[in-house]
Amino acid sequence: MPSNQNGREDLYLVFRERLFTAVVGDVLDSNGFTNQFLSEYLRPLDSSVVVIGRAFTVLEADCTGTEIASLNEERPFGLMLEALDSLKPFDVYICTGSREAYALWGENMTTRAMRLGTAGAVLDGFVRDVRGILRREFPVFFARRLWARSKNSWTRY
Repeated sequence: MPSNQNGREDLYLVFRERLFTAVVGDVLDSNGFTNQFLSEYLRPLDSSVVVIGRAFTVLEADCTGTEIASLNEERPFGLMLEALDSLKPFDVYICTGSREAYALWGENMTTRAMRLGTAGAVLDGFVRDVRGILRREFPVFFARRLWARSKNSWTRY
């Protein structure tokens, strides 16, 4: 995994290996942070995974066409790939804002995120390519599975 810029890689690894949700929740609650858990409708693809890291937040937005007017450029995936490529080691990709026409995460994004040392993904929306993600043992939390969509559904960013 690539080296972390802020020197916290050891801390993240210790937390991931030694802590569990109830302990973290109790500590947060006792310090006044009482709403820090995922909503019950967000669940892991694999219930054995743990994810801890810095939040890298992304807001999806539906749009028409593929042009980003402010940049005067055609980008069929909008800024999604730039967001993905901006991930750093131990980041957790957290995304919301989509509608049911497309998935927020899939196997190709998992492969890239793993190459960058990303800790996991939390998606308030659809995930696809579930078998490929599970084979890679990458922590993904999601709201719903998208069983089949054409590649053209990915152009709505």
